[in-house]
Amino acid sequence: MIRLHHCHQTRSMRSLWLLHELGVPFELQVYPFDASIKSEAYLALNPAGRVPSLEIDGQVLFESGAIAEVLCEYAPVAGLGRLAGDPERYAWLNWIHFAETISQHCAALTQQHVALFEDHMRSPIVMNLEARRLAKTIGTVETGLTKSGYLLDSGFSAADISVGQAIYMATHFVPLDAFPKVTAWYDRLTTREAFQKALPPQNEPALYAKDFYPPWPVEK
Repeated sequence: MIRLHHCHQTRSMRSLWLLHELGVPFELQVYPFDASIKSEAYLALNPAGRVPSLEIDGQVLFESGAIAEVLCEYAPVAGLGRLAGDPERYAWLNWIHFAETISQHCAALTQQHVALFEDHMRSPIVMNLEARRLAKTIGTVETGLTKSGYLLDSGFSAADISVGQAIYMATHFVPLDAFPKVTAWYDRLTTREAFQKALPPQNEPALYAKDFYPPWPVEK
């Protein structure tokens, strides 16, 4: 049995997207982006009170990179992982976990733009600094894309899912205009049926009320 605990438009979206790509049966438990994941029942599952949490074969995982590795080993026939001994294993692992480098800046910007309710709580300096840092991580993806048009020479893999979902979050804060390779790659990813299935259903509350949150100008 596989059960994913998920909040729309958060890191758990990459686990949901991967599950849809793998085509394995799973249950989905969706929570609103509020105190629901701080309940005693959920904290017993994941003491950090965050998503994703994945129940699989009687065990619980709550780190998205580890979830990606385990799921690709669980369903190797899909060809989205690179198992030990594969010449692309190191590159695959590197990109799987680089998604978190992108996401940490997205999380900081989400806190500033979304989680803080009053303008006086927000910091223009932090918002501009984190947007610039986020742009640098997108630049790393730009230079890392291979001739195949994906992150690995052999083509599409779970690495593209992990990083692609992080870029999905990043596009709420940094435009992709300066990154033509990333733009073309991202356009291909977002037309995939599994990606579309991982998006919030229409008319359901989502984390991001806006498509884009521009950085605030720093006061002089």
